[in-house]
Amino acid sequence: MAISDAEAVARVRAGDSGAYGELVRAHAGVALRVAVFLGAGADAEDVVQESLVKAYRALGGFRADAPFRPWLLRIVANETRNAQRSAKRRGVTEAAAVLPEPVADPELSAEARARRAELLAALEVLPEPYRLVVTCRYLLDLDERETATVLGWPRGTVKSRLSRALRKLRVSLETDLAHD
Repeated sequence: MAISDAEAVARVRAGDSGAYGELVRAHAGVALRVAVFLGAGADAEDVVQESLVKAYRALGGFRADAPFRPWLLRIVANETRNAQRSAKRRGVTEAAAVLPEPVADPELSAEARARRAELLAALEVLPEPYRLVVTCRYLLDLDERETATVLGWPRGTVKSRLSRALRKLRVSLETDLAHD
């Protein structure tokens, strides 16, 4: 039987490092998706690894009444930004894709695939804060509170930026449809 995040954190703090393995198994998948969607590209696995190590070291300062997943994902988001800055300083010109190429889904019609591609293309050209908030809310399926924690923004900022981002996406997609 799996234990809750709060129980696992308490066990790790009590010296049971194996309990951290349970936290890692429970959250590594979403952590990797966050790193990829926020632009870590080929470095996503390294970013997650570093984030998990940092989270382990910082567990002493973790508030027991706070949810673990958003706290961890905030660390992943910060590490992703650090990796991007580091790559720029090194002069790495390979642009990490903001959004991974979707896996071919035979269930999707050609029209649905084309519409999805249009949506992803429109999302890629949004200003970064808008792209980040839409990615967190809809591609990573984080709730408003989790999105605020991951991005380090107040909830009101998440709401307003999401509203503006969706409006920009709508206008962009309507413009694209008008040109077709």
